[in-house]
Amino acid sequence: MYPAGGCPHADNARLLEEGSVAAVVLPGEVDGMAVLGHEALKDFLAHPEVAKGPAHFTALREGRIAPGWPLTTFATVRGMTTADGDDHRRLRSLVSKAFTARRVAELRPRVVELTDELLDGLARAAGRDGGVADLRRHFAMPLPMGVIGELLGVDAEYRERLHHLSNQVVATDIGPEKALAANRELVAVLTAVAAARAERPGDDLTSALIAARDEDGDRLGQEELIGTLLLMIIAGHETTLNLLTNAVRALCAHRDQLRTVVDGGASWADVVEETLRWDAPVSFFPFRYPVRDLTVDGTVIPRGTPVLAGYSAAGRDRAVHGPDAHRFDVTRPARPDAVRHLSLGHGAHYCLGAPLARMEATIALERLFTRFPGLDTVLAEDDLVRHDSFVGNSVRELPVRLADSRG
Repeated sequence: MYPAGGCPHADNARLLEEGSVAAVVLPGEVDGMAVLGHEALKDFLAHPEVAKGPAHFTALREGRIAPGWPLTTFATVRGMTTADGDDHRRLRSLVSKAFTARRVAELRPRVVELTDELLDGLARAAGRDGGVADLRRHFAMPLPMGVIGELLGVDAEYRERLHHLSNQVVATDIGPEKALAANRELVAVLTAVAAARAERPGDDLTSALIAARDEDGDRLGQEELIGTLLLMIIAGHETTLNLLTNAVRALCAHRDQLRTVVDGGASWADVVEETLRWDAPVSFFPFRYPVRDLTVDGTVIPRGTPVLAGYSAAGRDRAVHGPDAHRFDVTRPARPDAVRHLSLGHGAHYCLGAPLARMEATIALERLFTRFPGLDTVLAEDDLVRHDSFVGNSVRELPVRLADSRG
């Protein structure tokens, strides 16, 4: 199988019929595998003999990966997602204080304020175009980018460019020249961001990371600083952006479910969790590598193979979520073991920003549909243009009509 962009669910269902693990051919004719089944993926993500470090990627170590490979950043960036053991714990500890329950709760008033500002902007954009506006551009993207930008101390002038470049970095369908250029520019922009914070330190995560670097280079090196910023920018807004657009699409396509939430039969938090399961914001996430030949649900994954985590497939695995796993249902009962989905990861590399993403999405959806209860999508689902990347799972634009408003 070649993993591709577009809607992943039909291919996922077909592959799951054949088993929990599938062989894939990555861009550049690189052999890999994907773990698709919920239970197999849960075990694989937490397996002690599965690593994240690029030294374990056999083809990369042996020089068989061409320069400009579009997935290079996922494999080689210096940061938490490519670190193991003590290195991973060291890097995670440097940023974890920014995502504690207390810190996330402190951010809530600002998230509400920013949400309302963006809803005003969405209404203005719709007013200029016959009541229709691109919800992704005017709301779903600037909300999480604004929040992570403020958390990191990234000046507003850099944010739109960072969004564009992060889109390039997570693309899986661009050529070597574009991939190299995007990575170079992204590093340059983040270096400028770090330099600005070094000149004018503030109460933000970048300033704290710079202080850690300057205090003890063994604790955080310059490459790790830039790599950490890169990961925080991408993970801090791309996932929530896709989550919001997918949730709005789901609710507009299932008006009965929206009515259930509005009438109190389910919560907005339930909407967020069901969207994460039913239409995960990340379809296949690169990479993990077995440190020895590993048998996963009866399939051998050879040592050093690059493995994709198939989050969108696991979310609709009927073996775990039942015969109606394909159905969007905000009243779906939680699993007895409390693992409703794996869309934010599992194990040591579980998404550090998960509480913040959940809070942002819950606030955003509630205030969006309270302000615009008649909001609806303009295009049929099949007419929406999907991401070409097999990493991000959503649409490029989401035109909506703001039929009415309250407040």
